[in-house]
Amino acid sequence: TKIPDITVMETVCDGEEPEVVTQACLLSEFSEKGEARALINSLPDIHHDPVSREATIEKFVVIMDRYQEQPHLLDPHLEWMLNILLEMIRNEKSPPLMVHLCFKFLYIISKVRGYKIFMQLFPHEVSDVLPVLDLLCRQDPKDTETWETRYILLLWLSMTCLIPFDLSRLDGHLSTDPGLNRESIMDRILAVAKSFLRVSDKSRDAASVLVSKFVTRPDVKLKRLGDFLDWCLTTISQTSEITMEGTVTLDGALQSLVSLQFTLVSIKPEPDESPTVLQCLNQKRIAESNQATLRKLGVKVVQRLGLTFLKPRLAKWRYQRGSRSLAVNLAQSSVTGSVEATKTDLESVSQEEDYDIPEDVENIIEQLLVGLKDKETIVRWSSAKGIGRVTGRLPKQLADEVVESVLECFSFQETDNAWHGGCLAFAELGRRGLLLPSRLSDVVPLIIRALTYDEKRGACSLGSNVRDAACYVCWAFARAYEPSELKPYVNQIASALVIATVFDRNITCRKAASVNILSPQGTFPHGIDIVTAADYFTVGNVNNCYLTISVYIAGFEEYTKPLIDHLVHMKVNHWDGVIRELATKALHNLTAQAPEYMANTVLPQLLPMATGMDLHRRHGAILACAEITHALYEIATQKNRLHPRGIQDSALSALAALCRQYYQVEPGVANVEMQDQLVSQYLSALMSPEVLTRCGCALALGSLPPFMIRGKLQKVRLHNVSSAQVSESQTEARRDAATAMSQVCVAVGVCAQGSPDRVLCEGNIRPVYEALLGCMNDYSMDSRGDVGAWVRAAAMSSLMDVTLLVVASAPELLSSDLVQRMMCCLVQQAAEKIDRYRAHAGTVFLRLLHSTDPAVPHIPHREELLSIFPPETGNSLNWNAASQAFPHITQLLRLHQYQYHTLLGLTVSVGGLTESTVRYSSQSLFEYLKGIQQDATVLQQFGDTLLCIFRDNLRNDRVSVPLLKMVDQILANGCFELFTSEESHPFCVELLALCKEEIKKSKDVQKLLSCVACDLSCDWALCLSSLSDWLFDRRFCGMVQFKGDVRQKVLVQLLMLLCHPFPVIRKTTASQVYEMFLTYDDVIDDEQVLADVMASLSDTNCDIATVRTHRNQLCDWLGLPRPILVTKVTHLGN
Repeated sequence: TKIPDITVMETVCDGEEPEVVTQACLLSEFSEKGEARALINSLPDIHHDPVSREATIEKFVVIMDRYQEQPHLLDPHLEWMLNILLEMIRNEKSPPLMVHLCFKFLYIISKVRGYKIFMQLFPHEVSDVLPVLDLLCRQDPKDTETWETRYILLLWLSMTCLIPFDLSRLDGHLSTDPGLNRESIMDRILAVAKSFLRVSDKSRDAASVLVSKFVTRPDVKLKRLGDFLDWCLTTISQTSEITMEGTVTLDGALQSLVSLQFTLVSIKPEPDESPTVLQCLNQKRIAESNQATLRKLGVKVVQRLGLTFLKPRLAKWRYQRGSRSLAVNLAQSSVTGSVEATKTDLESVSQEEDYDIPEDVENIIEQLLVGLKDKETIVRWSSAKGIGRVTGRLPKQLADEVVESVLECFSFQETDNAWHGGCLAFAELGRRGLLLPSRLSDVVPLIIRALTYDEKRGACSLGSNVRDAACYVCWAFARAYEPSELKPYVNQIASALVIATVFDRNITCRKAASVNILSPQGTFPHGIDIVTAADYFTVGNVNNCYLTISVYIAGFEEYTKPLIDHLVHMKVNHWDGVIRELATKALHNLTAQAPEYMANTVLPQLLPMATGMDLHRRHGAILACAEITHALYEIATQKNRLHPRGIQDSALSALAALCRQYYQVEPGVANVEMQDQLVSQYLSALMSPEVLTRCGCALALGSLPPFMIRGKLQKVRLHNVSSAQVSESQTEARRDAATAMSQVCVAVGVCAQGSPDRVLCEGNIRPVYEALLGCMNDYSMDSRGDVGAWVRAAAMSSLMDVTLLVVASAPELLSSDLVQRMMCCLVQQAAEKIDRYRAHAGTVFLRLLHSTDPAVPHIPHREELLSIFPPETGNSLNWNAASQAFPHITQLLRLHQYQYHTLLGLTVSVGGLTESTVRYSSQSLFEYLKGIQQDATVLQQFGDTLLCIFRDNLRNDRVSVPLLKMVDQILANGCFELFTSEESHPFCVELLALCKEEIKKSKDVQKLLSCVACDLSCDWALCLSSLSDWLFDRRFCGMVQFKGDVRQKVLVQLLMLLCHPFPVIRKTTASQVYEMFLTYDDVIDDEQVLADVMASLSDTNCDIATVRTHRNQLCDWLGLPRPILVTKVTHLGN
């Protein structure tokens, strides 16, 4: 049966190419066994008919070929197929044509399953030796139609010669009867093997297998091994490769040596045999042969000779992950740190014994290193495996020299063949643990370069095999080393593999890189996500890789810049026009991932390339510039950033340069006509309804050179002042007007007695400060949040610039009231909740306070401020950190002139939402209040300031809501206990009156919603109840601690809220009053009354009629007048 097909479909993002469909068919068993049996059984009937014979062979080949990738499914059926065919072969009545047909079927089966597995099923009893040998001797080696018969018979003979008996026993009386001329079985088999080593068909390969099995028999090795080696060496020495016959003969002799040496590696031959073989090969110069097959066989013989020179053992110094023993690994799996323990054991092994390395080993290693640079892949691959095998038997120092030699393959003077061979060698060395971690720092950078190796050669390029081999190295390293060893290189390897996965031109390289993404250690950054998007099948389409997968992978920060840099340096100038165009389109798609990097780094790199001499580079650079520019435009359009600040700054600089170059008749004197026209145009545009127009024109006025403003200063100042006072929808315009105001003042300079139309002087300095101080009170809000902070920040910077300018030239222009207002506004901003603007205000405040050359005059409490903020705090104090800023800010509360503005700023911070800001600001405030608890005068002054702020900001939800939160915390912490001892204290009476006034003004639902941080989609009743909870009830409950009329009024107000129209408010009020009576036990003296009140409040029935009855009962118990329901009267008029 066949498992359902696994189909992977991928569609190219642009939709122009058809879908790529890849199918993988998996088989579960040999489902055609019945058909195969029928075909085999039909051989006696159809062997004489050529048409039927060819049809039967074709059908059998089709059936067998289906199992090329899963040949193990044939294993349960090999025996019965072999037995049926051998029975036909052994049948004496079978004609020769049928016998050859049976052998052809046997060859087809062996080709699919592999001769090593299939030959083991041949009968190999003593009785089979002579029949097989006789049948093989009767074959004609020159018959091209029956080579399958000879091939199978040679394999069969290879198995029969493994019988555990001396072959001389099969010779009968040959040894005792000298008159007989028969050859011995041993000589006959050797003769057959030698004859078939010279044929040009597949039988030559089977003959080499026969040699490896037969000559290594103990009896044959003793008697014939030397003679056979002499025959091989003589054949190699005397045969020329010029002719086809000579090439075939050399191939057979070398194959026999390879097979023979492979078997004898673990059983070292006589000491003089290996040097003799090596000398023969050196004299023949096999490595210089024109035939790739001969060079490959030469490398195979050389590497096996190298193994015979060295002791058959594993190097003690090799790197190991765990143990080579499965039992040891399983035993250590339950022990923590098993891998580390294994490494410790390896280190504790005694130093390997020193022994002399034969000089011939150096010659062998040199030949293998030369083989790494061969022009044929099969030779390089065999050389790489040979280096791995030989290095595994060398001492550590010599092995390191081999690694150093392999590193030389990666110089720029070497060809792509050397790079490919070097990669294969490193993969073998790493896989075998022969490349120690100390060498990774030298090897990994070379492998990363190999992953992008691309050498242009004429109209094409070379290097796909190098990149594919580099992927194999990464695969080998991932499985050879512990994650800790590769950790320093993971990001580099990951970036290089991702680049090869999505941007390699060759589909084989892309697939090879993709399978390495998910390493066994799981150390590949975002490996699972990437391999899901870029699996083995999806990377098959190059358009999909460049335009879709690359964008997804670039979304991970680790790969964004490496992907972009590779496209710019390697693909934009690619020789293939299709790749160049795909690279530029990919840059367009990747721009959204890193627009700033594209604009500031990539475009400056591409512009010189667009004017270079190389045609490919120029074409790709021009396309890339166009694509990136287009992408940046699209991003700006989507984000409504058609006029980004960078472009605007460049335009302002250009405007100033234009004026200096063309609009002055002589140095410092403006062209009056152009001055009037330009300034008038910008001034009129300041009143435009378009925000961007206002911003641009305000900044343009600020960037004009001094000679363009002189004579127009009054108009410019008045228009900037008016622009700074527009409606809330023009926040950006106010910000830029405040910035431009300081720029104009700095440009024209200061002169105390100068003309108000030309310089900053006594006649116009106050309006400038009034405008900037007015901007400090801008708290505009929109969907973006506190946008007024932009205006405040610009005003703070402008105040600092103008003040320092005036102080440096004419400090007498600064009046004490302006300086006081400025410093108080800065203190208020430095105490507020937004970290960035608090830091900006603090920096400006300290800059003005610490200014000494000259000092800013009229700063209130200068000495006290310097004690709080000594000069060294300018660098050490982090205003962004609430834990550092607020302990300094709250100290200003003891300075009378700063108390109001400091407390106003603290109100917003203490009653805010940010946890860290609330915690540190309230902690600092309570520390200050604890310090003045015993000073009634200072505490009264603080309370008066608090009430003044409340009074000034009634119905201003930005201040009143956080102020009520702050008052709640102050009352809860008992900071006004000094006032509770006096009945009807003025502070308490005033606070209660202000709270009631705030309630009255909070009946509008929309206003309530704007007060609380509630989602606009929430039910307005719930919002109102939430507000009532924390805005009123808690404050009233807290004010119960004040004695006298205040307590009575608070209780009346709370009892009225018990009958609020909204049930949630009634429940919340009852809960708060219940907690209040538990907290303040002196409100009700009678315990029975207190118990009745608590029982009544705990009643869960919140029906309005029932609640009113309970409320009236509570009024009676507490001795309070019952509230009277007021009837609304509607007045009808005309």
